[in-house]
Amino acid sequence: MLKNTAIYHIIALTSIAIWGTTFISTKLLLAAGLAPSDIFFYRFLLAYTVLLTFVHNRLFARSWKDELILAGCGICGGSLYFITENSALQITLASNVSLIICTSPLFTSILSHAFIKGERMGKNLIIGSIIALAGVALVVFNGSFILELNPLGDLLTIAAALTWGFYNILLRKIDNRYSTLFITRKVFFYGILTILPVFCFSPLQTSPSILFTPTVIGNMLFLGFIASLCCYTLFNMAVKHLGSVTTNNYLYITPIVTLITSAIILDEPITSIAILGTVLILGGVCFAERYKHKKKPR
Repeated sequence: MLKNTAIYHIIALTSIAIWGTTFISTKLLLAAGLAPSDIFFYRFLLAYTVLLTFVHNRLFARSWKDELILAGCGICGGSLYFITENSALQITLASNVSLIICTSPLFTSILSHAFIKGERMGKNLIIGSIIALAGVALVVFNGSFILELNPLGDLLTIAAALTWGFYNILLRKIDNRYSTLFITRKVFFYGILTILPVFCFSPLQTSPSILFTPTVIGNMLFLGFIASLCCYTLFNMAVKHLGSVTTNNYLYITPIVTLITSAIILDEPITSIAILGTVLILGGVCFAERYKHKKKPR
């Protein structure tokens, strides 16, 4: 592992910052007539097709155990995560989903502490996470402190956050045995494969009048090539070099990006409360980064 990990912090920040803009693209695609499962299927299919073109020397893992772990990555980091999160968006408030989904770093920290040797929770990490989570709440509400509880929607969001935590655990178990591109390709493959049963109940949108509109084409290309192909590769690379806890701590940045993007594209206002929340998020992440992992040699 490289001694200078600054580049991997930049990689993690870049991938997660881009993910913070995907809310806008997804919202536009939903308005255009696509279902959450349609959006996931097409974005992953685009990414997988391109990646398979360049990474096709090895089709399967070296063992069935590794293949099952990769399948778990595809489910937890792909189909199950997006189905639970996007279904929650259709049931409860987007502010609820945005807030609850930011518990993913906490779940990742707890699960990593329990299942991965060398990944330990320190006081700075816990305090920094709490500070950042408080900032997330301020950014998400943006001055409007109205929380409408919807048990089903909120539980689905918690399930999504927990699922992402398990994705990181599975990723750490496999990332030292295969290349980042191979792992990412397998995540896309198993994500696509395990979403197919959903189309038995909710048929895939195939209408050319919807799929070939400029809005759908532009946003789907962004989600497929940038948010999926590039960002999953970058994120998985960061996890390999920084660990799952440190990398996922940058997920607290997502609401900041969403806030700025919404203000630019949707003309949504940014209040002083949101600015304070931004300061808390950045401060919490910096404080948590004072925590150093004491890893044993692999």
